[in-house]
Amino acid sequence: MKISVALCTYNGEKFIDQQIDSILNQTLKVDEIIVCDDGSSDRTIEILNQYSKNNPNLFKIYQNEQNLRSVRNFEKAIQLCSGDIIFLSDQDDIWVNEKVEHYISYFDKNPNIKVLASNGYCINEKSEVEEKYSIWDVPQFLREKKVSFTYYKLITYISNIATGASMAFKKEIIKEILPFPILKGFHHDEWIAIIASKKNTFELLNEKYFYYRIHSNQQVGGVFFDKTKQTKQFLTAIFDIDSFNNSFTEQKKSAKKLSLAYHRNKDLLKLETQYSYLFEENLMKIELAFIEMKNKMKKEHRIKTIVLYVFDRILNKRQLNPKYK
Repeated sequence: MKISVALCTYNGEKFIDQQIDSILNQTLKVDEIIVCDDGSSDRTIEILNQYSKNNPNLFKIYQNEQNLRSVRNFEKAIQLCSGDIIFLSDQDDIWVNEKVEHYISYFDKNPNIKVLASNGYCINEKSEVEEKYSIWDVPQFLREKKVSFTYYKLITYISNIATGASMAFKKEIIKEILPFPILKGFHHDEWIAIIASKKNTFELLNEKYFYYRIHSNQQVGGVFFDKTKQTKQFLTAIFDIDSFNNSFTEQKKSAKKLSLAYHRNKDLLKLETQYSYLFEENLMKIELAFIEMKNKMKKEHRIKTIVLYVFDRILNKRQLNPKYK
């Protein structure tokens, strides 16, 4: 079995060496590291070339003639990989030494799984671990409450819970996930998770296999939260979308999530991909869930809901058919 890493870089001189070192220090070695640089103007290429020189035949470095941005750059890197299993890598994280070994073992023991992601640690610019809850904790929170869920419904109804920096997948799914759709605020990891989870070939491991860095220059963040009892309750309530025993505040937030999910699926439908039928189906189901949530709110919190409805119409919040975008 050949193992590839698709690493995308852009002005990553500050942390790139820590990420590459963590890949090179894996207990199970990778066979190739495909790097697509998106026009770095710092020392990133110089650093990469030195690693390539010190590790002959391991690195293949490609420099884009024009800036592709993250989604298209990862699409290019994936297509250049020749491995049976492809790991995605950001430029500023750090992998746990056993990550590749444990992922490959999981794939071997679970042949139905084609896409794998994991939980991770939060680190700051000094590579110090910060104790936080993360979006990746949500499935475990739901299991602890004995809440039944599917990854597909969590992702398409509420929010993406899979981060590309933790992903690996079998090469056979490339034809299913490419090309990535281009939509503002929508990323390749969410697309991969949607397609795989719909086919029941996705899993998110609760074990932490990487250190996700929070810093001022990162493109995507917002995955970590204060580690408090209130935060855990909040996250559990938001993602427990079939529960109607929430407080009014939690119900408001759930309604907002559903309305956002509705418009995200609506935008994905407009792209006219091979999966348009999925998003059309999602729209109908999300609309029914939204109406059911609103009716429950009216029944349990009538006065508050009437007031909320008036303000929502004025402020254009929690609307499936907004007056403007």
